[in-house]
Amino acid sequence: MSFEVFLTSDAVRDIEEIYQYIARHDKPGSAKNVLTKIEKTFKSLAETPHRGAYPKELLALGIREYREIFFKPYRLIYRIISDKVYILLIADGRRDMQSLLQRRLLEK
Repeated sequence: MSFEVFLTSDAVRDIEEIYQYIARHDKPGSAKNVLTKIEKTFKSLAETPHRGAYPKELLALGIREYREIFFKPYRLIYRIISDKVYILLIADGRRDMQSLLQRRLLEK
């Protein structure tokens, strides 16, 4: 079974911010390369979305609605609903993920 993969508006904004940060602090070619790899990572969820682990910060709260995969150092947080995968968050895993997940996923 193949799943459809969608980026939420928050995830699109995350990608734009990642690109801008890398382009400013490294070079645009590096930024494009990183985004290509992130895109490849989330598109791979169309075939095997259940392979992702439960984010440890949410699992500690007993929440198993979300999963994550990695393109280090980035964490892609997503949710599977029926035959669709929604990418909700793309963030550098070195950030304060507890606060970020709470703000972006639990307070909506």
